[in-house]
Amino acid sequence: MDTEQIKRKNYSAASRLLREYEIPKVVSLQRVIRSLSPFERVVFWMLTTALVLSTFAVFTEVNREATTQVPVQGGVIREGVIGAPRFINPLLALSDTDRDLTTLIYAGLTRPAPDGTLIPDVAERYTISEDGTEYNFVLRDDARFHDGVPLTADDVVFTVQMAQDASIKSPRRADWDGVKVEKINDREVRFVLDRPYAPFLENTTMGILPRHIWRNVSPQEFAFSNFNTQPVGSGPFKLKQISYNSSGIPKSYDLRPFGSYTLGRPYINKFVMNFYANENELVNAYTNGEISSLSAVSSAILDKSVSDSSSLLRVAFPRIFAIFFNQNKSRLFADKEVRRALDVLIDKERIVQEVLSGYGTIIDSPIPPGTVTGQTVEASNFLSDESRRAAAQEILTDAGWTFDEELGMWTNGTQPLTFSIATANTPELKRAAQLAATIWTEAGIPVKVNVFETGELNQNVIRPRDYEALLFGEVVGRGLDLFAFWHSSQKDDPGLNIAIYTNSTVDDILAKARTVSDRNERDELYLKFEEEIQKDVPAIFLYAPDFLYVIPKYLRGVNIGLVETKSERFSGAYLWHTQTERVWYFFQ
Repeated sequence: MDTEQIKRKNYSAASRLLREYEIPKVVSLQRVIRSLSPFERVVFWMLTTALVLSTFAVFTEVNREATTQVPVQGGVIREGVIGAPRFINPLLALSDTDRDLTTLIYAGLTRPAPDGTLIPDVAERYTISEDGTEYNFVLRDDARFHDGVPLTADDVVFTVQMAQDASIKSPRRADWDGVKVEKINDREVRFVLDRPYAPFLENTTMGILPRHIWRNVSPQEFAFSNFNTQPVGSGPFKLKQISYNSSGIPKSYDLRPFGSYTLGRPYINKFVMNFYANENELVNAYTNGEISSLSAVSSAILDKSVSDSSSLLRVAFPRIFAIFFNQNKSRLFADKEVRRALDVLIDKERIVQEVLSGYGTIIDSPIPPGTVTGQTVEASNFLSDESRRAAAQEILTDAGWTFDEELGMWTNGTQPLTFSIATANTPELKRAAQLAATIWTEAGIPVKVNVFETGELNQNVIRPRDYEALLFGEVVGRGLDLFAFWHSSQKDDPGLNIAIYTNSTVDDILAKARTVSDRNERDELYLKFEEEIQKDVPAIFLYAPDFLYVIPKYLRGVNIGLVETKSERFSGAYLWHTQTERVWYFFQ
């Protein structure tokens, strides 16, 4: 049977079908089409096709306007970090790995939001007394631990009391020093402070321990409990399985969503955290596809390693890096004009580009960029090398210093202008210190760089204040409590006033700022503090680094604003998702 016979047969069958079911309009249309010329038929079918396509487009647009994309459950995240966990415990967490897993597994009374504010977590609400000394929290009645046991005020009181116990040696102890915690009933707890302290609310992000698990663990055994590596919390993810290598060291943690999490079940179905010994192993694992997310890698390496299937997030970090002068150790720095000249000479733009690959903000202040309303973030020394040297030369000359051509350095007649910088043995800090030293040495101010391992630097250099100048970083935090860093009472260990700075006006400002709960009023005080610091030049403020985080492009809902610590990138992990579907608005 040829093609024409098949067409006639099909047409005859269709005609019988139409007559049988009495579809006169279709029959009429058929006759009209048959009556058209070949050219008219082509035009007819073109117009019909255009009508169908435009109708489809209209319905598609209506569907798009009347629906929205919503996340659905599913997907896997595989992230890599450096170092295996030791204390997945909100009271003992020390390393970045410890804090990362603690953030995912535990929940506090409050939780950081992407915009830097705090939102209730296991707490339903809270109130603050007018004098700022009492904080009352009401817990959610559906708050549960991963083993199903209800979370009550007893757990909150227990956790705080353990943090305050000196024998446990919790890094969080100072946060709760002098704070009284009281159980009002099973769902209500009260904190009483000796005096108003505006940043106190930040402390309530600390994860809550399950009392029914930990109450039988003595303070002396606290650090040795298996629950430090096999944790039970009330956060968005719970521990499913631990994989070990041949040496018995954890290789990865398999976390699963906690269905009863107070802020809602996470969308991600599986969160795997892989552990690596060093930066090279971590980057290789990412390059080989073992993991799709990573951080804690130097910006120079990370900038070259990000694949096309990933996104590189830059997140504001409330921390500053500076060169602090110790006037007690070197009398050179008692001369304010020397400090000014050293500041003018530093090319901060060069340091940010060469040390951080551009992933940072140049600063002239001890206040992290973007944390105070009205703050001037732009640095002021965008000058050529020649202009900086000329300005420094003028400052030193006016202050009575002369350049000794024979010695090749500046002197005031009794002593040469030369000193040393101490810093930590990390690639970025070493490079920054070496750059600063080179800039000063080329200007006739010889500078030696002394590099120490981090532990040695903290214990043997910073604590006894045994340095002339120190290149170091300060984690200021969301609460912006600068008292410990700049108040004169904090010049000695364990205070953090590493510039050994004394200014009675600054002391008054910082003491008052701690008690002011109104954000605008506090910001005004900090702007006055900033002015005083910039006049005195007790340090050379270099940069505020960006926190860099590599994530796969298919991961959505990652809204990270200000983070106080690297682990806070996970504060909103319960909202992350890889899959979505469209639903009509009225079904939401």
